[in-house]
Amino acid sequence: MTSMQELRESKELLRNLTLREIKGKYKRTALGQLWSLANPLALMLIYSFVFAIVIRVQVPAGSPSGLDLFVVWLMCALLPWTFFSNVVTGSMRVMTESENLIKKVHFPRWVLVVSNTFAALYQHMWELLILVVVVLILGSNILIYIPLVALTTILLALFATGLGFFVAIANVHFRDTFHFMTIAFQLGFYASPILYPVTYVKEVSDSIGPLVGPIEIMDIYNLNPFVHFAAIFRNLMYDGRWPEWPTFGIVAAISIVTFLFGWRFFTKRQDYLAEAL
Repeated sequence: MTSMQELRESKELLRNLTLREIKGKYKRTALGQLWSLANPLALMLIYSFVFAIVIRVQVPAGSPSGLDLFVVWLMCALLPWTFFSNVVTGSMRVMTESENLIKKVHFPRWVLVVSNTFAALYQHMWELLILVVVVLILGSNILIYIPLVALTTILLALFATGLGFFVAIANVHFRDTFHFMTIAFQLGFYASPILYPVTYVKEVSDSIGPLVGPIEIMDIYNLNPFVHFAAIFRNLMYDGRWPEWPTFGIVAAISIVTFLFGWRFFTKRQDYLAEAL
């Protein structure tokens, strides 16, 4: 069976598993889906207090939007990061939680990973919608950039799902993978310009100079793909302008290649998951 045939025949299963992920997450809770906003709002309040009031991190005003509000600047990168981490870590969780289903029913196992992505995307869509409304209320008309925000979100979903395919297989065979990835995301959070502007890293890099040959700290820092995702989201939603197109092209290429390699890696090994679990 080809991948396209498999995809067509799995549409209903994918839909049902996605709904299971969405409904099951907040089953028997009084607030239901409203809990999906609780975590980013709590983080927003904590980080805003610590970094905007206590430490007083200085962020540039949006250009040309004129926005000068740390909370909005923060959320433009924090929401995508939360979505990204939820997709990758959820890919590992959904495989182990579906152990009985995998052992008893024959179906394409990739559906589990993709359903997790769709469920996270559903939640992220509402978070972004609220952020867009806030930005519009503050007076920055970013409606023209919304289609590119949506496209960038899809690229981030592809990138995260591609990584999710890799770590899902790894976690089935080596359960230490989940704990390793938890630490990796904690490090990655502070290694990305979420709580501080890139200019801080640039200043340190310039003051230290080259590390090895012509390689500087900034060159190493830019190897982190989320650095560029954060820049694009902030360009579109905080600055109110188009991103740098070469950067956007690189991000798009990395996202698609990561997804395709992850898909190929996963589908070659999915038939052996029942035995490994």
